[in-house]
Amino acid sequence: MPQIVILPHPEYCPEGAVLEAPTGQSVCDTLLANDIEIEHACDRVCACTTCHVLIREGFNSLNELEEDEEDLLDRAWGLEPVSRLSCQAIVGQQDLVVELPKYTINHAAEKSH
Repeated sequence: MPQIVILPHPEYCPEGAVLEAPTGQSVCDTLLANDIEIEHACDRVCACTTCHVLIREGFNSLNELEEDEEDLLDRAWGLEPVSRLSCQAIVGQQDLVVELPKYTINHAAEKSH
C-alpha cells in the first residue's frame, strides 16, 4: 500500500505524518481519515480550492487533472506546477510527499467542535 508523507504544517499537522494510502482513494479522504482536518469547504465535489495541496513527490503517479480541477486551481493561493486539489487527486501505486499550503482562499473556515 502506498504511503503519503505529510510535511509539517503549523496548524493541520505540526509534526508531519506518514499515512497508509489506499490506492484509488483521494488524498483528501486519506488525510481526513487520519485526523488531518484539511479544509474542504465544498465537501469534496471540486467546487472550491480550499483543499489545495502541493505534491512534492509522486505527482505523476496521480490521476490526470480534469478540466474542472484545472480551472479551479487558477484561483488557489500559492499555485505551483505540482498543485492539485486533494479531493480530486487519486492515489496511485507510488508513495507521495504532500505539502499543505500556508494559506487558502477560505476567509472563514469552519472548524470541528
